[in-house]
Amino acid sequence: MRRNNRAGSIAFHLFSIALGFVMIYPLLWMLASSLKSNSEIFVNSYSLIPKQFDAIRNYVSGWEGIAGQNFGKFIMNSFIVTIPSTVIGVFCSLLAAYAFARLKFTCKKFLFGCVMVTLMIPSQVMVVPQYIIFRRLELHNTYFSMMAPWIFGHAFFIFLMTQFFRGLPKELDEAAEIDGCGKLGILFRIHLPLVSPAVITSAIFSFYWVWQDFFQPLIFISDPKKFTVPLALNMFTDPNSYSNYGGMFAMSVISLLPVLAIFVFFQKYLIEGIATTGMKG
Repeated sequence: MRRNNRAGSIAFHLFSIALGFVMIYPLLWMLASSLKSNSEIFVNSYSLIPKQFDAIRNYVSGWEGIAGQNFGKFIMNSFIVTIPSTVIGVFCSLLAAYAFARLKFTCKKFLFGCVMVTLMIPSQVMVVPQYIIFRRLELHNTYFSMMAPWIFGHAFFIFLMTQFFRGLPKELDEAAEIDGCGKLGILFRIHLPLVSPAVITSAIFSFYWVWQDFFQPLIFISDPKKFTVPLALNMFTDPNSYSNYGGMFAMSVISLLPVLAIFVFFQKYLIEGIATTGMKG
């Protein structure tokens, strides 16, 4: 029995290590490629150990940027777009979720169903009408055009937080109303601390999605000075001239640091928010 349990435990851990390595291999490959010379990246592509280290050149040339802008400018543009989009978008999703879960109004179930249906609509379908609207309002090629698709909330976040709200006892609302607390007071003083895992989870996902968004900025923005990180990384490769793959991989590593930092600091809330969502309602 003990031998079988030990053998099973060893096999499980070996399988977990192998699976973990397979999952993290693309990141390791990207990190290793940022240390290789430009000519070695694809010649010695399977090896994670560079034959010749060229890290300083890659990171320096990558940080110098392209189109007359250093890479720090592109990172700043991404923060300018991502932070307001995340904060305002999650806040709007919170208000909508609170309304669907705790307030009574006409056609509530129908409207909630309409919100959920939007989950099945690809974002690419909405880009053309959004571009036409921005063009007529003269908002194209602005930071706002990249933030607008995100700041009015997201159906997934609304669903996530609605499930949390539905799991809270009604007695909390009744007790707060007896003490003279209004609807917004109940939301921010009573409910918000209790649904904070869902709010933080939504904020993490929103930050990830906006930070890595490539398609919408590609359509809305034409000025290189306003390019975000994904667009900047794309400019490192030019099929008609020299492609700085080493610099591209080096800046890809740099661009992952904010994402990894957020995951490390808030992973507890992320796991809690996802794990408990299905048990609400």
